[in-house]
Amino acid sequence: MTLARRTALAAAATALVAGPAPHAAAAGDAPLQRDADAVRATGATGVLAEVRTATGRFAARSGVAGLTSGGPVPWDAYYRIGSDTKTFTATLVLQLAAERRLSLTDTVERWLPGLVRGNGNDGRRITLVNLLRHTSGLNEYVDVGAFTPEAYRAARFRPPVAPERQVAAALRRPPGWLPRADRPAEERRWGYSNTDYVLLGMVLEKAAGRPWAELLHDRIIEPLGLRRTFTPGGSPYVPQPTASAYTEFPGHARPVDTSLAAGGWADGGIVSTPRDLTAFLRALLGGRLLPAEQAAAMRRTVPAEGWIDAPGVRYGLGIAWRPVPGTRAGIWFHGGTHLGTVSESGVTPDGARAVAAAVFTLRTDTKGREAQARAALRLVDRALARQD
Repeated sequence: MTLARRTALAAAATALVAGPAPHAAAAGDAPLQRDADAVRATGATGVLAEVRTATGRFAARSGVAGLTSGGPVPWDAYYRIGSDTKTFTATLVLQLAAERRLSLTDTVERWLPGLVRGNGNDGRRITLVNLLRHTSGLNEYVDVGAFTPEAYRAARFRPPVAPERQVAAALRRPPGWLPRADRPAEERRWGYSNTDYVLLGMVLEKAAGRPWAELLHDRIIEPLGLRRTFTPGGSPYVPQPTASAYTEFPGHARPVDTSLAAGGWADGGIVSTPRDLTAFLRALLGGRLLPAEQAAAMRRTVPAEGWIDAPGVRYGLGIAWRPVPGTRAGIWFHGGTHLGTVSESGVTPDGARAVAAAVFTLRTDTKGREAQARAALRLVDRALARQD
């Protein structure tokens, strides 16, 4: 990134992060409060949501910071944003593409020779666009093993698995498909895979010669003044203020405190706050992070039906779109989960209005999980459909 570009971003950050302190913003907004309460009513222990516009921000919270400690969810609480990290990683790839340090049509083989091979997997047929858009056909690396409180407690302090081992785990099975041989970047078959973004993190480090976390800090976090956004690496701790994160394990009547949970990298390793996440989304969709060509590329989508419980969902490069009643052009969003935390967010196409919500409960029973997800999506949709 050029010095001029960094200077311009730093100046823009003043407008993005300026505003009243969290407690002043927390007087609340009645519709947002009702929607946060509705998420809480599905069984979540705690909910925090914030809306940011060009003229200010307002927040709502519901539930408790902890089932044993009580007290309200803190304003501007830290939380693990899970796969909302993918939008940050995609932005870094597009920035390097704008600087001609890589091309979106480069193959995985070009940057990571010999890595994606075996069992029918072939990095010569997968481009960076396929990874960004989840049209690679690669399997998930994620293998949760025994999903029990005992297994969680035994693993919570273990070092993160190296990216190379994560990729190797995904390659143990044949791919869902190989992108079309003649024009792989135009592949439209879609399947969500965290492996795609692990590979993108590796490509970024190879192309830039610097760690993914360093690129993230120098190109996005610091220029935008996101003072409460960081990558914890292998640490299982989330700093204060935060709320306890709970997971409802199958077969267990009571939720388990899973606040200590390491893991995640370029696919899902960021800790942030609603205030910072909305600032990032407004900057991205407002044109402050990408040139016009790369911003347009990010918005080229393929159908991603069935990914979430909403009709008409389409996935671009690290960000998705869906139609929302009351909006002229739908909304852009992603969302993410981590052990004990669900992140939901969205932004209008012009970047004028953004919302982020942290739900401090991960449900595993189908009925409860779907009810919580629907309520959280309604919160995002209603917040972005409003015109105030």
